Amino acid sequence: MTLTQLEYTLAVAEEGNFTVAAEKCFVTQPTLSMQVQKLEDELGVKLFNRNTKPIALTPIGSKIISQAKTIVEEAKRMDDVVSMEKGEIKGDFKLGIIPTVMPTLLPLFLNSFIKKYPKVNLKIEDLNTSSIEEGLENGKIDAGIAATPLENIKLIEKPLYYEPFVGYIPEIHPLSKLETITPIDIENNDILVLEDGHCFRDHILKLCKTTTISQSFDLKSGSFETLINLVNEGPWMTILPYLQTLNLSEKNIKNLRYFEDPEPAREISIVYNKSQLKLPIIEALSNLIEGVVRGAIKFENIQLITPK
Repeated sequence: MTLTQLEYTLAVAEEGNFTVAAEKCFVTQPTLSMQVQKLEDELGVKLFNRNTKPIALTPIGSKIISQAKTIVEEAKRMDDVVSMEKGEIKGDFKLGIIPTVMPTLLPLFLNSFIKKYPKVNLKIEDLNTSSIEEGLENGKIDAGIAATPLENIKLIEKPLYYEPFVGYIPEIHPLSKLETITPIDIENNDILVLEDGHCFRDHILKLCKTTTISQSFDLKSGSFETLINLVNEGPWMTILPYLQTLNLSEKNIKNLRYFEDPEPAREISIVYNKSQLKLPIIEALSNLIEGVVRGAIKFENIQLITPK
């Protein structure tokens, strides 16, 4: 039994197809099939029912796959142990970032990080908060960047920055006459928000101290750009995270209204499993992000709004 055989078998289990699994593993299909067959012969059991489409695991195959995942993951962690002991910043690193943070934060740090740490193979995925928590618990990602607190006892949260909220209010809206706004001002106004599943929606509901958003239509969008365009054409307003306001056009910047002190804000943290071994990479990533965001966000007097 070899790690290669286990990795090939895991690929087949995940893809449900020998050809696709071979492509994923960068080997020919006959090579992959032969190694899976050797593993089955050694164990004396059939791991897959090859007569189904997609290929399905046998009952014993499901148990073997579960153990194989553990073996492969633990083998990979041996390199992590050595790297952490030496303080080396290298290796594969899978990072999940929530959708309301990725478009604005990623351009601030990605280029600098890959230039500074060329030995890190950074793999980034757009994931919602629940998917980040699940990915950290099952080892599919190494760290996540999300709005906190998550109140998950299995995870460690290291705050990176606090991002204020900003009102986006068109000239035709009554609140546009105000130089600054307060949470009380925006209550009982039609506020466009992101669809369910985005934690920033929960932040706004908490900020407004209400459980519903007053809208005359059902909007399902995960895009701040969509909200901005709708506000420009309609009688509504919306709330944006501060970094989202940095790239607005000169015309749209005129629609921004900042909150009075203390400004409502969300906490953005890097989150990782308590058993995580890739701490040198996490430390390097968090230090770099803290540095670049410190220059972009200079608000000090804030009121933290939590999504829960």
